[in-house]
Amino acid sequence: MTGGSESPSFSVGHLDGEFELPPVDESTFPDLYLDLGVDLLAPGDGVVTDRHHASADRYEADDAMNQIRGQISPFTLSGWLRHGCERVLQIAGMTACHPGEPNADYMRADVYDRDLSQGYHEKGECVDAGSDEQGCVVYELFGGFGDKPGELLRRPIRFSPVRSQVDVLRGEAEAHYRQLHTQVRSRNDEDGGQPLRHATRDVVGNVEGTWLLTLRSLKPEFVGLLLEAVSLLNGKSDSFEFQLGGARNFGAGIADVEVLNPLYSEQEIRRVYNRARKPTAAMQEKDDEWRTYREEFVRALQTRVSDADGELDTPIDRRDDAGERKRGEL
Repeated sequence: MTGGSESPSFSVGHLDGEFELPPVDESTFPDLYLDLGVDLLAPGDGVVTDRHHASADRYEADDAMNQIRGQISPFTLSGWLRHGCERVLQIAGMTACHPGEPNADYMRADVYDRDLSQGYHEKGECVDAGSDEQGCVVYELFGGFGDKPGELLRRPIRFSPVRSQVDVLRGEAEAHYRQLHTQVRSRNDEDGGQPLRHATRDVVGNVEGTWLLTLRSLKPEFVGLLLEAVSLLNGKSDSFEFQLGGARNFGAGIADVEVLNPLYSEQEIRRVYNRARKPTAAMQEKDDEWRTYREEFVRALQTRVSDADGELDTPIDRRDDAGERKRGEL
């Protein structure tokens, strides 16, 4: 962003070429709203509820009238989004920053080296190898070592089962919390199906709302990477690798996600979630306009990750294919 009284704008001086980008003051930037819908989400310990406010003699875990509110942790969400960003770079033929340090105590031996052979480089290696200290796009967006903050602020999603209490402009969602109980039972006739183990799992169902992201600096390739990552996550939503959270074999974490049109006004964003209202003619015009801008943001990403000749390298997972040609688009 520019300082002083000037209107903020996208920084493109570090990129080759010119880009037709929307005026920041006529959009939601630096904020991006992700429209998120998940039938069943099992984020493990990544859900925090207000159920402790109910007294012991009045709280019933399965009572819908308790109207439990809470937050979905940004850690699970961030790892999911980062995975999509990493995959986009790998499709473009680049390696991505590994999310962990090489000297960490991992649960499996040599797992870090195996990851490096699958399209990653050591965390921060992209900065050590470069002269501009900016690192790869994932390093810039999600942060690195020590005092290197990420350029992407990821907030928790606040949720409520009461639609009227949800403010999508604050990154909130309608959702319903439940603590599920499961049992492993014996399989022999003598024990007659007696339970062997009891387990509980916190889940959130029927999630519908927004996840609010904020860019600390306005670089168009950041937007381009997020757009492509979200598109990938939505297209592969039922792929085990790209499901969100846990319990994936039980259909949890299949997320419908898209970036809400940044050209929408606050009133228009709210209208998206009003089931009684349809898109206006002005919203449809903005959708047509956004398609052009979207291509420009993706082109900025392509410029950032391409080589000196403007070409993208062979996808990481296809470099061993005989006769594989370089790809010209993400």
